[in-house]
Amino acid sequence: MVATPTKSTVRFYPTRNDLPTDVREQVVAILNKSLAATLDLKTQTKQAHWNVKGKDFYQLHELFDEMSGEMEEYVDMVAERVTALGGTALGTARMAADESILPEYPVDAIDGNEHVMALADRYAAYAKHVRAAIDATDAAGDADTADLYTEISRTIDKRLWFLESHLISRDNLA
Repeated sequence: MVATPTKSTVRFYPTRNDLPTDVREQVVAILNKSLAATLDLKTQTKQAHWNVKGKDFYQLHELFDEMSGEMEEYVDMVAERVTALGGTALGTARMAADESILPEYPVDAIDGNEHVMALADRYAAYAKHVRAAIDATDAAGDADTADLYTEISRTIDKRLWFLESHLISRDNLA
């Protein structure tokens, strides 16, 4: 059997959640976009974890594994928020690949700096997406989802700082 790509549509289920239907539909669309990007970032971070080489191998291998684990928690939080709003979480690998805002991970990255740079670029793009989602869900009238995104944003900014700290040297401080 050959899989044929199809655009996924979200089915909604009855809920006693008091957010208006139009708000829930708008927020679920944002959350599913985030779900795709979060799954993608998780797997790209795992890609770095598995393939990093060089003098900082062990430290980066451990850091990337920890970061991937954090992303797994956010995958679950985002997907569960979709379903709490009565929507359907669109979270398969194929759906994520089709909908992610992130560029593909460079498979030719080898040493620690290459992986750190690739992840820093992706974490920065994801952070921007999350901040936009905070504003959009707040404007839509869903403070709870905006709060969820705020929690994610704090961790992503911290991890971006960790990654960028690996890239700073005396040569590029001037």
